[in-house]
Amino acid sequence: MPHLVATALAGAALAVLPVMPATAEQTADHTTDHTTDHTSDQTAAQRGGVRGQLRLTLTYPGQSTSGTRTVTLRCEPHGGSHPSAAKACAELGRRGGNPAREADDTVCTMIYSPVVASAKGTWGGRPVDFRKEYPNDCVLRSQTGSVFAF
Repeated sequence: MPHLVATALAGAALAVLPVMPATAEQTADHTTDHTTDHTSDQTAAQRGGVRGQLRLTLTYPGQSTSGTRTVTLRCEPHGGSHPSAAKACAELGRRGGNPAREADDTVCTMIYSPVVASAKGTWGGRPVDFRKEYPNDCVLRSQTGSVFAF
């Protein structure tokens, strides 16, 4: 019986939590973004080279257990250990290799469970060094799409 009361109270607490749109202005923004406008992205693919090769890492600093996940992403040809390489590469292509984007219309709760996303490698022959802290996974997905969906 006590577990039913605890479950009901937890559900009620979650129901009254404020929600927030996942906009860039409302994030814990610790960004280091050295990506640039990549106007020569197509030339790398046309030359037969790899368009982009990135090491993507998610770190959960508030967790006491193993809180880091890393995958590799290779574009044109698509590959690496990223579970949705083709989709992530298409999104990166539309953004010139920049992992961040404008937030979509997702509404995220204000639960603070920080996640740090980082991307290191090359895109279109230029270095990419991206790092940003998001207040939770929902805001991360809203602002990065499938790039950090692993």
